[in-house]
Amino acid sequence: MLNIISLISGILFGLGLAISGMVSPGKVIGFLDLTGNWDPSLAFVMGGGVLVTVITFRFILKRETPVFGGHFSLPTKTEVDKRLLAGAALFGVGWGLGGLCPGPALSSLAYGNAKIFTFVAAMVAGIVIAKLLTGTFRKDA
Repeated sequence: MLNIISLISGILFGLGLAISGMVSPGKVIGFLDLTGNWDPSLAFVMGGGVLVTVITFRFILKRETPVFGGHFSLPTKTEVDKRLLAGAALFGVGWGLGGLCPGPALSSLAYGNAKIFTFVAAMVAGIVIAKLLTGTFRKDA
């Protein structure tokens, strides 16, 4: 049952990304181009996501356990440190240069575009290298 719920959630997420245009690097770069031909439409997509989270998180976290899972996986670290800032900066630069972040990149694989496959391969390589360099790579994960 959990696998079916996960599949449905993934399909809805991918469809939402496709419908909103977040899988289009040109759309994303247009959003980030504040001094040129700025496209503010993705601000509404992000704002909608933040609004839903702000409203529902309080109710969801009042539960002892998730409806379809054993426990909540919430971050325990609350301080902002150099690693967080460096990771956020690297993510932002990659998003700005490539026009995609991990979720939309994976969803974009459905289009069969060779450039997207190259982007995802580079993204996976970067994740593996970062985990090896930081000692956080686990084969059982």
